[in-house]
Amino acid sequence: MDPYGLRRVISPRGALPQRADALDPALPLGEDELAIEVEALNVDAASFRQLESAAGGDPRRVAAEVERIVLTRGKLHNPVTGSGGMLIGRAAEIGPRHPAAATLRPGDRIATLVSLTLTPLALHRITAVRPETDRIECEGRAILFATGLWARLPADLPERMALAALDVCGAPALVARHTRPGQRVLVLGAGKSGALVCAMARERLAGHGEVVAADRSEAALTAVAALGVCDATLRFDATDAVAALRSTETSGGAFDLVVNCASVAGTEMASILCVRDGGTVLFFSMATSFTAAALGAEGVGKDALLVVGNGYVPGHADLTLDLLRRHPALRAHFEERYAR
Repeated sequence: MDPYGLRRVISPRGALPQRADALDPALPLGEDELAIEVEALNVDAASFRQLESAAGGDPRRVAAEVERIVLTRGKLHNPVTGSGGMLIGRAAEIGPRHPAAATLRPGDRIATLVSLTLTPLALHRITAVRPETDRIECEGRAILFATGLWARLPADLPERMALAALDVCGAPALVARHTRPGQRVLVLGAGKSGALVCAMARERLAGHGEVVAADRSEAALTAVAALGVCDATLRFDATDAVAALRSTETSGGAFDLVVNCASVAGTEMASILCVRDGGTVLFFSMATSFTAAALGAEGVGKDALLVVGNGYVPGHADLTLDLLRRHPALRAHFEERYAR
């Protein structure tokens, strides 16, 4: 048994797959592994923005760089951002000792809930690049280890919409743990994870407290406000920590809980300055620097709990999909943006 996929690590030997420089996706399927026919990669937002910027917005160059990374590393592990994403496909072959051997059948449609940075992957070809949804449609084969999380795609929700929600399902699940009635909650970033986080936080507050969404995009703030999942919005650039602090000071003061869902680097200090002493900051952006957050909090004398969301909370997939089912406006928002 090799539950962590150590045998597929090419270099450095002894490293876990996520930390490895390169993986071997071509080895025969292990008894406790699952092979997936890949149909699409849902690239994490920070990684896709970096790839798109480096390619000058040219989808063909984005595709070429993704192919180069996967060919070189045996996985989609962006060397600049250190992040990957997740994938969707069909179960192709299930090892007899894989935990899903009794419940999963070849042809079942699934989404992986572990990062592409640790998923052995071989691409045959990329068929389309979808910048509007950070999605790359392709043909390929991936391997999931025995410890790798996955979810069966729901029959009652559009496939692409479900994938978009599952891609960030750890965020609303962890927010549910940390939100308490009476809190003031600030959500940085009004994209897909931000909208889900706002909805979850508002449910947990149960009418006692406040949820505020912040973003530099007026259009994004207008869209999330129309969903009825936040009580107010603030417009500022979270890479400008001083501007974020001033905006907070003029709109009720520091927050009990700050949730960072921004997809750009350099937003650690805005998160820290906007939280009260004794408050909590949840970092879900893959662009987060632990060093910047830890040393930054120390540098400004802020006594706050800094939590790095690891993307996994037991039951996170079902919790997030049920959130969409309970909120028709939120579901319609996701369908409009991600189901096409």
